[in-house]
Amino acid sequence: MTVLIVGASGFVGGELMNVFGGDAAGTFCRTPGPGLLSLDITDEARVRDLVERLRPTLIIHPAAQPNVDRCETEVHESYRVNVAGTRNVAAAAARAGARFVYFSTDYLFDGTAGPYPPDAVPCPLQVYGEHKLEAERAIRETVENHLIVRVCGAYGYHPGGKNFIMGLIAKGSRGERMNVPADQWGTPTFVKNLAAAVRELALSTHTGVAHPVGSDYVSRIDFARIAAEILGFPPDFLHPLSTAELGQLAKRPLRGGLDNHSTQAILRTRLTGVREGLQHVRRRMADHAR
Repeated sequence: MTVLIVGASGFVGGELMNVFGGDAAGTFCRTPGPGLLSLDITDEARVRDLVERLRPTLIIHPAAQPNVDRCETEVHESYRVNVAGTRNVAAAAARAGARFVYFSTDYLFDGTAGPYPPDAVPCPLQVYGEHKLEAERAIRETVENHLIVRVCGAYGYHPGGKNFIMGLIAKGSRGERMNVPADQWGTPTFVKNLAAAVRELALSTHTGVAHPVGSDYVSRIDFARIAAEILGFPPDFLHPLSTAELGQLAKRPLRGGLDNHSTQAILRTRLTGVREGLQHVRRRMADHAR
């Protein structure tokens, strides 16, 4: 089996490369990495040529333009990457007869009734969610053997990375004020647990939609306080604000997040809660400091 991970230089893509090991080939767009292949997913011909050359039996696609606020101001770029680029990879997968696993988001939902199960009706609030929903539809129309995995709040220890926990570590280490939304709820997902669950799902025959997310439903500020406690920071630097006070450009779902119960029922991998994930982050921090 050959596995192609599109977007392997990213946070989630890197963890997928780790769990698939020698079976995987990976691509990058702007950030090179050892052994990774250069690929711009918006270039249909290059996508087609790469897939034809590698002939993968499984393609996993975490690549995206994930900056939610930037998508509001650069709508065309968001569409090029999140919709047209995804469609290019899905079409190449269909031509190759490969199984296709796509990473989507809880931002498909308006945040009035979370956490959302896989069969909930999407109602996105912002450009990013609209484009991820359009990409999901394109995949359903293009690739018969597909799996859509929706993710919420992936976090982990990733030096130089931009996930929420790395931002908290940076500010906590400096004692610098960190504004955190108090009214946004979700299901934070430890990236290593996510990668293990996605590997199991990808190698199964399961199709449709899965939610391999964390088992805890918490507000962002409570998640931050738990993280500060476990990682050894006094909580004084955390300042809870309402979403309205934060003035974020793109609308956020307030009661967002994803319900993982139906996905856990088909997995051997146990989907973990925030304390277990953060204990792993703490150990990685300690190892890195040595």
